[in-house]
Amino acid sequence: MALQVQLYRPAPRTTIGSVMQNSSSQAPCYTQQSMVCVTGDYNQAMKRKERGLSVKWRVKASLDTAAAAAAAAAAAASGEVAAVVGQVTEVNKDTFWPIVKAAGDKTVVLDMYTQWCGPCKVIAPKFQELSKEYLDVVFLKLDCNNDNKPLAKELGIKVVPTFKILKDSKIVKEVTGAKFDDIVVAINNARSR
Repeated sequence: MALQVQLYRPAPRTTIGSVMQNSSSQAPCYTQQSMVCVTGDYNQAMKRKERGLSVKWRVKASLDTAAAAAAAAAAAASGEVAAVVGQVTEVNKDTFWPIVKAAGDKTVVLDMYTQWCGPCKVIAPKFQELSKEYLDVVFLKLDCNNDNKPLAKELGIKVVPTFKILKDSKIVKEVTGAKFDDIVVAINNARSR
């Protein structure tokens, strides 16, 4: 998700008697679109703030992620389909191939799952973490429901979860089952091609 950051310069102050007051509302002096990941416990931070202690947040950002967010926003505005680096993008039978083609020579990892599948639910958070770790890889997920059955058949799914690793719009590896270590090995092998 893109975050709009606004920095404000302090408003000029005027003195009325012995009381200082702001003479106008704060006006934005700088605006920038950026992709950030903020880590930390919000409730803990607010408790610290209430007690007058310092509050620190760890913010992760990269030019690649910010550029990807900007590209995705531009693509969405023009009606195109786009995946955002650093997160898993839900696809369907209509959006899958355009996103894969747009990825070019980047590695694409597709998680084929169903809503009722227990192992699919277990591996999903780990798959999300991989998307944050491998910023040079496009991570997609496809719900193999009735609407997406033609694409699932085209890709040759037999069990869920199935992970398809694609490079240059071609399937180079398949991992069946919720085998996290096998998925990581397959991603690393595809990236080194």
